[in-house]
Amino acid sequence: MPGAVGSTRDGRFRGEANRFGLDYGREAGLLGRAPAPIIDAHAHINGGRAAGVWARVADLYGVEKVYTMTRIGEAGAVRGVLGDRARFIAFPDWANPDRESVHRAGYLPVIRRYHEEFGARVVKFWSAPALVDYAGGDPADLIGFDSEWRVRQADLAAGLGMMFMVHVADPDTWFATRYRDASRYGTKAAQYESLERMLERYPCPWIAAHMGGWSENLDFLDGLLGRHDNLYLDCSATKWVVRELCAQAPERVAAFFGRWRGRVLFGSDIVTMDDHLSAEKRGAVSTKSDQASTEAEAFDLYASRYWALRVMLETRWEGESPIVDPDLAMVDPERHGARDAPALRGLGLARGVLVDLYRSSAEAVVESWCAR
Repeated sequence: MPGAVGSTRDGRFRGEANRFGLDYGREAGLLGRAPAPIIDAHAHINGGRAAGVWARVADLYGVEKVYTMTRIGEAGAVRGVLGDRARFIAFPDWANPDRESVHRAGYLPVIRRYHEEFGARVVKFWSAPALVDYAGGDPADLIGFDSEWRVRQADLAAGLGMMFMVHVADPDTWFATRYRDASRYGTKAAQYESLERMLERYPCPWIAAHMGGWSENLDFLDGLLGRHDNLYLDCSATKWVVRELCAQAPERVAAFFGRWRGRVLFGSDIVTMDDHLSAEKRGAVSTKSDQASTEAEAFDLYASRYWALRVMLETRWEGESPIVDPDLAMVDPERHGARDAPALRGLGLARGVLVDLYRSSAEAVVESWCAR
């Protein structure tokens, strides 16, 4: 394992993605070559210029290919930069001003367009509890995974030969704060009831993003994976999974990855956009446009996610994450400030487990499905 990881810091705060002034370019060299060329199964690559910055980062950190939820209007530009390195996942058109349509009828032609124009063979269903705030109208026809509009969309996607990716639940920290009103948002456990019914109804592969939405509870994930052979997880949402996996006994987490070899895929949840390259924003749909304002900041933003994930998964390094995690102060403002971050404790996973996580699992599940 690399012994000098984290040694390039100069101690200066360079933004929320680089609390200690790490040289992420040199850090990639200290990490060395990944055990296998990485397939990032979960990212959001937008913007032609930003895609070029991402590609530089990906080259450094050994990421060969990305499955990306790119805005439908930018997919052509991203493909022009990345070519076959980018594979597209259908997801809702959040720019649609008709809020009641975005996740309902308006999603049907969007799914078809991703499939027909960009070869998408994966469709994303976003069903975080906050959907009740975004959906407009009475959300009863949408919130459950087996609700009216979800079934219509799943039927369409299944008919097109697509597999499913889902965002279910959200961090425990959010249920302790943003979602405290269970009468509106439901309990965390309740988020999975309709998902399990849909897993039985549609036998295609499903990827539950962000460690299945419950990286805090590996026992629950053990049960979920054990009950549904067609369910897979990805390890995306870097801040969330680093905070919660590193808070648990490393032996327990490593045992989980070892037990479920072939059922967990690598993902970063990196979001890129051209707004990251300029201080002048274009009024973008995403609230993440303020995460960077120069090319150097964008480079650090994207690289920080791959650095944190690879250090956690591959090494025994211990220290604080270089990425600010606002959930700490949100839950406990007396103990944590706006620039704090959680501990990052390396798991040092076995090489064979890493090869499956980084590549083989995605090849066996997503790549083989897309080649049908």
